[in-house]
Amino acid sequence: MLPRMRNVRLQRFDLAQLPELMGWFPDSRACTVWGGPSFRFPFSAETFREDTRLDSLSTWALMGDEGQFAGFGQYYRRVGRCHLGRLAIAPALRGRGLGSTLVRELGRIGAADLGVDSYSLFVLPGNERAMRLYQRLGFSAAPYPEPSPMFEDCIYMVASRLA
Repeated sequence: MLPRMRNVRLQRFDLAQLPELMGWFPDSRACTVWGGPSFRFPFSAETFREDTRLDSLSTWALMGDEGQFAGFGQYYRRVGRCHLGRLAIAPALRGRGLGSTLVRELGRIGAADLGVDSYSLFVLPGNERAMRLYQRLGFSAAPYPEPSPMFEDCIYMVASRLA
């Protein structure tokens, strides 16, 4: 196992980080697993920005020990919960516990900002590493509470608190 990073922090995403973030998703599969079935690939900086909804969602960067861009995530209110979306850790930094930190800290900030006390997210079937992480943090699969064909291929997960 790789050594854990100890001094990480969340900060608002800076558009200067966009080219690096785009590089984390080199193919259609990686892009779909992260951004969902409707995320366009191949993408340009313009379509990537549109599909991530950078201009309308609360968007955060996880910064590593040495100031490196280590993770990305967004939150917004969905069905009365703090919904976490487009969670990603830089490929070279995976396996160091940063995913747990990203989910916990983004959830903490998002829940306080939105005035809610529960969480949700989507994950695609087959993304076993993410599923294990979310389950360790207290998420469990649940039926999506509203009819929506857009999410039929996704697993909806909820948590009342983050472990």
